Amino acid sequence: MKVCLTTYQAVMMLRGGPKTQILQSKAELEQLGVRVSLFNSWREFRREDFDLVHFFGANIGTYHLAREMHKLGIPIVISPIFFTRHSNEYVRRVVRYGNLLKRFSRGIWTDYGMMAEMCSWASVLAANTVAEARLFTEGMGVPEEKVRIVPNGVEPRFERARPSLFRKTYGAEKFILSVGHIGPERKNVLRLIQALEGVNHPAFIIGRIENTPAGNRCIELAKKNPRLTILDSIDHDSDLLASAYAACDVFVLPSRFETPGIAALEAGLAGAKVVITPNGGTREYFAELADYVDPYSVKNIREGIQIALIKNKDKRLRDKIRKDYLWNNVAVQLLSVYKTVVSHDT
Repeated sequence: MKVCLTTYQAVMMLRGGPKTQILQSKAELEQLGVRVSLFNSWREFRREDFDLVHFFGANIGTYHLAREMHKLGIPIVISPIFFTRHSNEYVRRVVRYGNLLKRFSRGIWTDYGMMAEMCSWASVLAANTVAEARLFTEGMGVPEEKVRIVPNGVEPRFERARPSLFRKTYGAEKFILSVGHIGPERKNVLRLIQALEGVNHPAFIIGRIENTPAGNRCIELAKKNPRLTILDSIDHDSDLLASAYAACDVFVLPSRFETPGIAALEAGLAGAKVVITPNGGTREYFAELADYVDPYSVKNIREGIQIALIKNKDKRLRDKIRKDYLWNNVAVQLLSVYKTVVSHDT
């Protein structure tokens, strides 16, 4: 089987979850005998070279490429990587009204409308969570028979991580840790920094710092907390990042939503206690084995961290992640989806 994986153009600049999801899927699918290529916009794309194309992300950054792939008649699989706090009914109304407006006036686009149209071209929608699947079936009208649940994953190396490297480098262990981009509203790092002001415990935030007013505000506020250290962009493949997970006591990801947050899976597999947003399907992954906080409440984020700090670590979280969410298991599920798509296309 020959498969092409693709996403938005800025994925290597932004780094983060989609990059990890694509590269890990590629590596594990190749172990299963699949011939995997990453889309190259400067190389001629021929329909006969591939059995299907898998898009990671349904958004304006992938819409136009998906439209051209659809014109070629090649089967499409989409992992939407999307969640919204709007109700499914609200999304359905926006899609409906957008379709009505497009009948009378060209050039009117909505994010939801683009997603819905992309999904209409797909043979299968591979949602990361049940919550995401419902958003697309109930909100965007995707037929249930087109939807499969394929979870996000984590590399087994994080379970083998040891705290010694991070401890040697930064002289710290049993600290509070967060990993994620610093600046984007969704990641909610500003509220996390505000919450940490009232927690008498050492903390580290590791992430790519955006040169934006929001990113700069985070850094300026963090400088006022002597217990908080900001580390700019440790590479995902670095042993130092894995060691940070192993060395920390509590991992915090109070984003507005996560689907479900690969960094939290990595930290949980390394043995950390997890404090996380309840939005975006995270409960499907972490169940009762994490503490959930309201991302819009600094007070609640602070209280969640303080509660987690006094708890003992529970190996059941590590066991659950190992059992259900390693990338090799995810790839087996993904290959099953691909086989279904290819068999229907022949």
